[in-house]
Amino acid sequence: MTHPLPYRSHDHEACVSQALSDARRICAEKGARLTRLREQVLELVWQSHRPLGAYDILDILNGEGRRSAPPTVYRTLDFLLQMGLVHRIASLNAFVGCNQPDHRHTGCFLICRQCHNVLEIEASGIQKAIDSEARSQGFLNEETVAEVTGLCPACREEDGHD
Repeated sequence: MTHPLPYRSHDHEACVSQALSDARRICAEKGARLTRLREQVLELVWQSHRPLGAYDILDILNGEGRRSAPPTVYRTLDFLLQMGLVHRIASLNAFVGCNQPDHRHTGCFLICRQCHNVLEIEASGIQKAIDSEARSQGFLNEETVAEVTGLCPACREEDGHD
């Protein structure tokens, strides 16, 4: 499935449904248990294309009558990260759903500073350039995450930017 741009109108329920379906399949393939809590947290992360912090998740879970503690939420998010189902947006200390969970890849995110939507993009050229420069310095790159902050097309239009 090609995932729609978060700032364009789309069937968001289909995004969530696809993410949960992918998660069930990937966990089954890896022999990992997708518990009800793990599925619930993943669903919360996918409820919008905006990053969600661990304490935001905790507040929602507790508001729904589930008595959860921070370590439980962090362990759940760690599991989802290990399975490649979510990404951590370091600059925001928050999480977004991964729209390409079938393979490990460079996390490259366009983050709208106004509406806070996040778009994950393929950035193989950026990865190659970073790896090349790292190798030239004798450095072994183990993980790259690129975060680009700016304005999405909808917010640019709203603000009258070119």
